[in-house]
Amino acid sequence: MDAWHIGVIGGSGLHDGLDLEDAQEITVSSSFGEPSGPVTTGKLGGVRFTFLARHGAGHRLSPSSVNYRANIDVLKRCGVTDVVSLSAIGSLREELAPGHFVAVDQFIDRTEGRDRSFFGAGMVAHVSLADPVCARLSALAGDAAQAAGAEVHRGGCYIAIEGPQFSTRAESRLYR
Repeated sequence: MDAWHIGVIGGSGLHDGLDLEDAQEITVSSSFGEPSGPVTTGKLGGVRFTFLARHGAGHRLSPSSVNYRANIDVLKRCGVTDVVSLSAIGSLREELAPGHFVAVDQFIDRTEGRDRSFFGAGMVAHVSLADPVCARLSALAGDAAQAAGAEVHRGGCYIAIEGPQFSTRAESRLYR
């Protein structure tokens, strides 16, 4: 796939482990405001690769302060064709132990303080989120994690809550 350009949004600690060919850090502007920071772009295994630290350099942005629309817009402006978002978070299910890789296929958005769409005043659109995750990309990510020796779980539900606080015990039981 010659035109494939993978974009990764991940934790600020992941940035240090990248070993990209022809790596460069660039600042990209967005019409949706300030992104979390500059992107690092280059090649990984012959594939064009762009990384953006979700919480910015030094993990300076709280979850509620991340401009998610600007981050996606910046990746698009870089030519990214596919986006993988990585999170090092916990699970509410015992069989999903720390260190396991879960390739989610669904999510629940319980956040309240951020824009959820690129559409708004002057442009209304309705977008189906019945199947919000690309099955092809999820399978490729799961295959790669498995090839690297990870315990992989295919399918799962990611629940996003309004951070930086964690859920109450009652909410955790509900989410489980």
